[in-house]
Amino acid sequence: MGPFECACAHHRREHLPPGKPAGYRGEQGNRHVTKADLIEELSKVAKLTKKQSEAIVNTVFDGITEALAKGEKVELRGFGSFRIRQRRARRGRNPKTGTMVSVPAKRVPFFKVGQRLRERVNPTPNRTDSSRALPTFRPVSS
Repeated sequence: MGPFECACAHHRREHLPPGKPAGYRGEQGNRHVTKADLIEELSKVAKLTKKQSEAIVNTVFDGITEALAKGEKVELRGFGSFRIRQRRARRGRNPKTGTMVSVPAKRVPFFKVGQRLRERVNPTPNRTDSSRALPTFRPVSS
């Protein structure tokens, strides 16, 4: 348990130290980005008011949500694509009682990461760079 975590068993809410911003996750950099963070960054970069930035962010999220609700695919080149997947009905187990229950079929949102985002998150060595290139093997001449 970290220095600012609540010890209550019924929840694991992290209490923020004084003067730390929302989303603070310690010195390790394990911070998550919130919708408020996106609005703040947009207002700085585009030199807009927070109200204008909030309207833009909400419009984008609402557009994605509405398209998915209609069963449409949303594709953001380089970032990824959102679509709806159909989950079939299945048998499940109630974790509290252990009894078998019927879980109905449902539609769930699915995100497939784009190539640019995948490469940004998990960089691969540049194969044309000779210092990182894999060794080439040549047959030994006798």
